[in-house]
Amino acid sequence: MKSELIEKNYALAKERYAALGVDTDKALETLEKTPISLHCWQADDVVGFERNEAASGGIQTTGNYPGKARNIDELRQDIDKVTSMLAGSFRLNLHETYGDFGGRFVDRDQVEAKHFESWMQWAKEHNLKLDFNSTSFSHPKSGSLTLSNPDKEIREFWIDHTKRCRRIADAMGKYQADPCIMNIWVHDGSKDYTVEKFRYRQILKESLDEILAEQLPDMKSCLEAKLFGIGLEAYTVGSHDFYAGYCAKNNVIYTLDTGHYEPTENVSDAVSSLLLFVPELMLHVSRPMHWDSDHVTLFDDNTRNLFAELVRAGQLHRAHIGLDYFDASIDRIGAYIIGTRATQKSLLQAFLEPLELLRKYEDEDKLFQRLALLEEAKTLPMGAVYDYYNYTHNVPVAEDFIADIEKYEQEVTFKRK
Repeated sequence: MKSELIEKNYALAKERYAALGVDTDKALETLEKTPISLHCWQADDVVGFERNEAASGGIQTTGNYPGKARNIDELRQDIDKVTSMLAGSFRLNLHETYGDFGGRFVDRDQVEAKHFESWMQWAKEHNLKLDFNSTSFSHPKSGSLTLSNPDKEIREFWIDHTKRCRRIADAMGKYQADPCIMNIWVHDGSKDYTVEKFRYRQILKESLDEILAEQLPDMKSCLEAKLFGIGLEAYTVGSHDFYAGYCAKNNVIYTLDTGHYEPTENVSDAVSSLLLFVPELMLHVSRPMHWDSDHVTLFDDNTRNLFAELVRAGQLHRAHIGLDYFDASIDRIGAYIIGTRATQKSLLQAFLEPLELLRKYEDEDKLFQRLALLEEAKTLPMGAVYDYYNYTHNVPVAEDFIADIEKYEQEVTFKRK
């Protein structure tokens, strides 16, 4: 798109928003300062560097589009390509299985901070902060139950693993002088009806109590609920109600994964309630389709509503934003760009909402006016503002990124055998 047109469109959009009391320059400044944590596992279909095996244990990646990252160097190359095509501030979210193990097998109850030192150094060189996750799936001891397993030996293996992951996250936070957000998600559940719901949840609670007892100043723990996992459709131990109660009682960050709910649920409705009882939210921005799944994030109602709710409540500062999906059926770099841009657009639209006027209408009980303005705000020229944002950061504007990714395919990913 020609620079003259981008600047002209932005000037018109700026004037249009100003008429409603919205400062577009301020909105772009806020967008610039709002970091998004990119998920490393989109680049290689959640394989990691531990066993070189497809994901299993409640999750599954579908598709075989050519060019996935096969090792740590290729994954870093792909992440670097992604960030080079995006404006804004970014973090990188790692799973434990993505450690730099030096070609050796390191089991999960033996992992240490030293296995992530090269990631810390690489992230610093690329102006990224790190976030982290324990990894309970894709392991011979995963089974159907990990932290909620009645088998003491299995359970203690996963407790030890999760404790070690928290210490790694703490080392990351100390190194980068910024808290590392560590997410705990376990796939635990049952394929068919169980009579031991209370027992498994009681064990999970006790395991979490032990894990979270260690005080680590440079990391923050968060707990992620799930609707169900592949092969675990009947019962999920770590359900929404379980973690909502646990996090509220124990002052722990709650993780809202927008791909972990029924497609008909409005996940944004949970924001205002949860933030009254938990210290912060971790957002895993994803998309369900027909069932609990992790499709590429889009600029859709669910994503827009999520950030609108946070901005309207004045609580965005209490939310950490990350992406969480894995699509192997399309170009993986393209999936990153689509999902990140959709998240940025949703944030920007929330920043550009004529909130002061909307609040005035609501306070004065002018409900027709409120609804009318909410509708008109949907078609305000946000796209021109977002184009200008990318243009001023010298990254692809609008659909221009498609050609860049096609070039990267021909020069890099399609050459991977």
